Amino acid sequence: MINGLFAWFWQRRRGVLVWASVLSLLAMAGLAYCQQQVPVPSVNIGIGNGSDREQLGAQFKILALLTVLSVAPALLILTTAFTRIIIILSFTRQALGAQNIPPNQVLVGLSLFLTFFIMTPTYNEINKAAIEPFFSQGSVVPMDVALKNAEEPLKKFMLKNTYESDLKMFLDFRKQKPKTRAEIDFMSVVPAFVVSELKTAFVIGFYIFVPFVVIDLVVASLLMGMGMMMMPPVVISLPAKLLVFVLADGWSVLIRAILAGYGT
Repeated sequence: MINGLFAWFWQRRRGVLVWASVLSLLAMAGLAYCQQQVPVPSVNIGIGNGSDREQLGAQFKILALLTVLSVAPALLILTTAFTRIIIILSFTRQALGAQNIPPNQVLVGLSLFLTFFIMTPTYNEINKAAIEPFFSQGSVVPMDVALKNAEEPLKKFMLKNTYESDLKMFLDFRKQKPKTRAEIDFMSVVPAFVVSELKTAFVIGFYIFVPFVVIDLVVASLLMGMGMMMMPPVVISLPAKLLVFVLADGWSVLIRAILAGYGT
């Protein structure tokens, strides 16, 4: 009897497999239908009709926060120490000739943390003068006043690290003659600060390049003198530059110079 059932199943194996697949799909569909659907919460951000001035003020605060978050990368790059730091570190990597070592992620991460370290006193002043009063419960500080209070510590930091010639250039183009630094327009300080940071970073980059260029010249001269003209100089100069950089504690010296440049 068992042999007969086996022979019957073997002859109709395709049909049995098809019906088994159909029944499995129906069973899975039934189980999925019987399961209770879990509601997914939705988040909506918008500005509607406020019933009172307090609700309208809260909506504008949310809008202001979203606006600040959208331009935060540009503010981080142009109004902080990030520009100078990332350029100096990039010049150092190029001077060593180590291609992508350290990788870009490491340079950017180190630049960000050094920026936070340098800018912490300024951020604390901004938080105390503008952010906490504006977002505190029952605050009556207008948005324009909060922005003005936030500008002052940041402008103080930028003016401290801006060359007078660069600042004068932008003030002359805008035909402004402020008597005190407090009267200088914030929009004139930002580009002057960026140009000064680029200038300082390139000067430091030049000083970083000089010793490594000397090593390249010495290695190339030695190879020429020994008749090894077919050997690429970088094969010898790269280990020599790494050795000099490590023995001189190059990273510590470089970071110390960057921090000292901002009076940290």
